[in-house]
Amino acid sequence: MPATPDTGTTAWWRTAAIYQIYLRSFADGDGDGVGDLAGLRSRLPYLRRLGVDALWLTPWYVSPMADAGYDVADYRDIDPVFGDLDQATAFLAEAHAHGLRVIIDLVPNHCSDRHPWFQAALADPAAPERDRFWFQPGRGEHGELPPNDWQGYFGGPAWTRTSHGDWYLHMFTPEQPDLNWESPAVRAEFEDILRFWFDLGVDGMRIDVAHGLTKKPGLPDVGPEPDPTDLPYQDTDGVHEIYRAWRRISDSYDGERVFVGEVWLPTPEQYIRYLRPDELHSAFNFDFLCGAFTAPALRKVIDETLAVHRTVDAPPTWVLSNHDTIRHVTRYGREDTTFSVSDRRHGAPSDPDLGLRRARAAALLTFALPGGVYVYQGDELGLPEVEDIPVDQLQDPTWPRSGFTDRGRDGCRVPLPWSADSPPFGFSADGAAQPWLPQPAGWKALTVEAQSADPDSTLSLYRAALALRRRFAALPGELVWLDADGLSAAEGVVAFRRGDLTCVVNLSARPVALPPGDLLLASGPIEDGRLPADTCAWLVGVTDN
Repeated sequence: MPATPDTGTTAWWRTAAIYQIYLRSFADGDGDGVGDLAGLRSRLPYLRRLGVDALWLTPWYVSPMADAGYDVADYRDIDPVFGDLDQATAFLAEAHAHGLRVIIDLVPNHCSDRHPWFQAALADPAAPERDRFWFQPGRGEHGELPPNDWQGYFGGPAWTRTSHGDWYLHMFTPEQPDLNWESPAVRAEFEDILRFWFDLGVDGMRIDVAHGLTKKPGLPDVGPEPDPTDLPYQDTDGVHEIYRAWRRISDSYDGERVFVGEVWLPTPEQYIRYLRPDELHSAFNFDFLCGAFTAPALRKVIDETLAVHRTVDAPPTWVLSNHDTIRHVTRYGREDTTFSVSDRRHGAPSDPDLGLRRARAAALLTFALPGGVYVYQGDELGLPEVEDIPVDQLQDPTWPRSGFTDRGRDGCRVPLPWSADSPPFGFSADGAAQPWLPQPAGWKALTVEAQSADPDSTLSLYRAALALRRRFAALPGELVWLDADGLSAAEGVVAFRRGDLTCVVNLSARPVALPPGDLLLASGPIEDGRLPADTCAWLVGVTDN
């Protein structure tokens, strides 16, 4: 098997800091304005210096890009816009040489309408490939109505009619037909895809729409008032059999190959079933990401997260932003700091200074918690959501599928600023190509170059925090809340101890006294031994209250 970094004594994925690479927007190595493997390989020293343990890459497969690569036409090759398979192999070797593991995105719920299977299924109503998708007769006198009332996640009906008069299911765009996981051919194909990439040296898979693969028999209507805990197109029992089979494959490889689930479900009881010991290794903690940035809400979600993960001995994960959400610098500057997929509140007023202070505090909080942590590219630079992209440059399919009412996710996907005083901020190798999404001219102070020279920058804070985190990531013992001397959620403070590390976050409107101990790091200036509002501090040597 290809070499991977040394695992040490604790399973690496239980405590890892994982950096999400949105490949199109990370770094452009060939000068066409789109990020690629050449650009990523050139920035590996930056990622190693940042202090993360692993990288998660969004899809790099051959794709028509109807949904930024989440419509896959060939699962065993690299799209030419990103490079080729030789470059992917070289990247894996170089990342491992830097001590970085690599997780790639797997998209098993659906493929591209350009996939050879779907092309064959469309061409011939008798083709065997049709059993690998959800082709159904329509309702109505002439089959003119969709087979059921399901609506797609991006808006609009989840069905499209073919030239043969029947319909096919797509829970996302029409260019992303859902695969039928009742088909043995589909199951065998994806097991082979897993082995292909594990053999090449990939350390893990992030599973897109992990809760959605199987559907209820008969594809029943959801009705006018759907029960979110019992939807026929997600979280059906059959999905767990798939992951048990996959887990047997990953366990057969050296180097602790892992699965990370994108599991959006309404209850912890549903969510935690995916993390049983013979299924996925971990899953994203969306309750934490979506919750309010207040002391009571944070303490509640942390307690509930730790409790539910303890039932299956799985590590929790902590994440503040990703490529599908509103960047938390902007979210935390709003009056309502929560996030909802159904209403992103584009354009809601946001105080950028307040949002950045809270984002810095939130970073230290998440890095202090037990388990794994994810950093979305640009978090370490304090990037805000870009909310003024001209409508003629929006590319997320959410925009047209919503009837041009939801601007979608492009605002958190704008290419990174690396250097220089104006766009494209060193994003492209030749320095001239315009990025695929426009960058704000005001990002001059947020570039990697500018922040590297500033010891008080957000980038410097992340580097310092991630370096310290390595000392505390595998601390034994339970998280212990500190509730005395004003350190309580009721008074707007989140304070806890893990071994020798104490973390205090002040979310009240007034400064609070720090407990006695040695200050390791703070997200903002400390004033006469008091922690200002919207600031987090790490200490050691704190005595019991």
